[in-house]
Amino acid sequence: MTIEPAPAPRPNHSLSESRRAALAQLEAEAIYVLRDAIAEARNPVLLFSGGKDSTVLAHLACRAFHPSRPPLPLLHIDSTWEFRELLQFRDWFARHNGFDLRVHHNEAGRAAGINPFEHGDHYTTVMRTDALKSALDAGGYDIILGGARRDEERSRAKERVVSIRNRHHSWDPRRQRPELWNLFNFHLGPQESARVFPLSNWTEVDVLAYAVSRSVELAPLYLARPRSVVARDGQLIVVDDRQRMPLRCGEVVQVRKVRFRTLGCWPVTAAEESDAETLAEVLAQTLRSRRSERSGRLADRDAGDSLEQQKRDGYF
Repeated sequence: MTIEPAPAPRPNHSLSESRRAALAQLEAEAIYVLRDAIAEARNPVLLFSGGKDSTVLAHLACRAFHPSRPPLPLLHIDSTWEFRELLQFRDWFARHNGFDLRVHHNEAGRAAGINPFEHGDHYTTVMRTDALKSALDAGGYDIILGGARRDEERSRAKERVVSIRNRHHSWDPRRQRPELWNLFNFHLGPQESARVFPLSNWTEVDVLAYAVSRSVELAPLYLARPRSVVARDGQLIVVDDRQRMPLRCGEVVQVRKVRFRTLGCWPVTAAEESDAETLAEVLAQTLRSRRSERSGRLADRDAGDSLEQQKRDGYF
């Protein structure tokens, strides 16, 4: 896949004046948090999944410190079940924007054959949570920036902009600090770190509208393209690697025009049929949608309160 450099940012006059004003306010707030966090950090890092939220956050980091190179690296926790298009986009984005890209896998989990088809929540723990904690320990990072938003999922709605973690990277919602008048406390105790979320007050629509208004290049998976899929449990799963995709009896791989609203590991992230081939069309379609953003995350269906437990254990 060849990705052309994004055009220079320019105002998008298809957005309403009130929408542009709201985006400007959100942009200013996020840049303020980014600058404040980096000023207080000893060794910061930005978690980059290649999804729309982390891409917009990384773009904001570039704007916050322009014309200098971004003063922190990108860290990608590669589950080893990532979309190939996403990995290509990740590498291009880091190179194009002058980021130092660091990639971490759980090699022990890979060697043990831990996979999303057979191991469910255990797979997430081993290949996401444990891998993240290992990478943070190895890097010695104190301020960890991420693109999580409060509107995305109920356990994330409990987060502050600055969320303190203990030496095991555990999160305790009862130890949240007050954040009055947009004043953020970055003070860390011994062996503590902070997860910082500059996009906390954004919504899915805000992220897409901002990407449209600033011509931010997002991963091609967000745009509708003909892709090989299999229908499973009422959802469309893109067959990203046929050799690693165990088909059930009666399943047939077919080509459908699909895109994604949220990105995770390809075996457990459902696509949706769509004709939206540009970000502006994706934004319009999202505004009309009555489905939740994470409806394509198959692991969420049976997760119950396990997502919050994963966060308590160190998951982002």
